[in-house]
Amino acid sequence: MTFSIRTTIRALAAPEHRISCPRRLWRRIVEELDRRGERDHEAGVFLLGVNNRRRLEVKEAVFYDDLDRHAYDTGICVLHGDAFAKLWTLCRERGLTVVADAHTHGGAAIQSCSDRTNPMNARTGHVAIIVPGMARPPVEHSSLGVYEYRGEHAWTNHGGKNARRFFYVGLWS
Repeated sequence: MTFSIRTTIRALAAPEHRISCPRRLWRRIVEELDRRGERDHEAGVFLLGVNNRRRLEVKEAVFYDDLDRHAYDTGICVLHGDAFAKLWTLCRERGLTVVADAHTHGGAAIQSCSDRTNPMNARTGHVAIIVPGMARPPVEHSSLGVYEYRGEHAWTNHGGKNARRFFYVGLWS
């Protein structure tokens, strides 16, 4: 039997969470979204990690424009097919999988029609996070849009007051 203080504390701190990310990593991701979007256009990132007993753990981040230098040319996030080939190769090389994606919106973190009908990863259980205000600080956890893909263009909204329980960001990630 293995015992982990981190696992025990995380279970107490966020017993219902589906996805977790270390606080420092999440802070760097949000800062980088702010920088790359230049507070003028959307920016996005794939969150890579592992699926540990139905809990998704973020380990790394790969920004859209690192995969496709034209990802932000239209002002919204658009990735072309070869970007996904690069992403899957990266995942295979690092032994990770895409556990979520995050991108910015200028206003509130509400899923657009385009977001709903064009998921970055159309796999059931995939998590999409929308960061409001183009990721301009401060970004409150409760202001995040957190959506879980159910298939057939259906999503479950875990954002707002539910965000902290579903998406745990903290020391015990």
